[in-house]
Amino acid sequence: MIGYIVIFAVALVLAIGGTPIVRQLALRVGVVDNPGPRKLHARAVPLLGGLAIYVSLIIAVIGFGNVFYVPQLASILAGATLVSFLGVWDDRWGVRPILKLAGQIVAALILVYSGVGVEFLRNPMLNTLVSVIWVVGITNSLNLLDNMDGLSGGVAAIAASFFFLLAAGSGQFLVASLAAALAGACIGFLRYNFNPATIFMGDTGSLFLGYILAAVGIKLKFEHPDIVTWMIPLLVLGLPIFDTTLVVISRFRRGLNPLTTPGKDHVSHRLVALGWTHREAVMALYLACGVLGMVAMFLTKASVTEAYLIGGIVLLAAVVGIIRLEQIFTRKIAFQDT
Repeated sequence: MIGYIVIFAVALVLAIGGTPIVRQLALRVGVVDNPGPRKLHARAVPLLGGLAIYVSLIIAVIGFGNVFYVPQLASILAGATLVSFLGVWDDRWGVRPILKLAGQIVAALILVYSGVGVEFLRNPMLNTLVSVIWVVGITNSLNLLDNMDGLSGGVAAIAASFFFLLAAGSGQFLVASLAAALAGACIGFLRYNFNPATIFMGDTGSLFLGYILAAVGIKLKFEHPDIVTWMIPLLVLGLPIFDTTLVVISRFRRGLNPLTTPGKDHVSHRLVALGWTHREAVMALYLACGVLGMVAMFLTKASVTEAYLIGGIVLLAAVVGIIRLEQIFTRKIAFQDT
């Protein structure tokens, strides 16, 4: 346990100390997010904050991790570096969505090639397909969730904390180390990113967070049969999955491209539209993420019947939530058009 604490502390301290340096770098090279009609901030805010998260995690894990896991750790960090580099390029110059997607698929295949992937299906090709869909999906979910100060970083920290608890309790050092480092780096970054933010993580950070969480989620192993445990990573990452599902459904209904059309139609934006402050909306979503994490922890000890009953309740609540939030959003649009 001391080793995990050291990894967490190193990542935390490096993120706290490194984020101001990255902020000055972003200002110097002109990588900033300018205000706009679809933006929540009224002044230019430096991007590239994800670079501080990236460096903090890499140093903490490589410097204080277990060298026994070098091959798989190398594949995870190689894929994470690829998507983070795509994020840097996108933050600075812009990247066509198809190229970004292609890079994410390559990064996912790097994981699969090294043996990090789902294994609960009998067909290897199906396992590969599901693994790629999971990695690309979660990577983009965290990217889409990065729409309000402190939201993506805080949710990633909470999810990583639950992954750490699940992994550390069963002696999975690689997963626990990555999760501890990610939690520390995100918390350190939140010192500057919580509302009102003085720096954004940009795609550099959100793609990196999503990829690491996706890799940790499929690397995590359980004693219970796969018939139950496949739900656990889905629950831990339930909030970004819910937000992405809501946005995709909403934009399809309005005839918009769900992944390339920016808009204030995320869960956080809808809560603010109901009269919540930005901080209240973010804190409420933190709470929701924490509740889902606790449900996931319970499922590790639940019977098959209990697990599917709880899973069904969560799914029903998610469906009702999407319907209600979409109804409110539709009424708001109709009111603005009158």
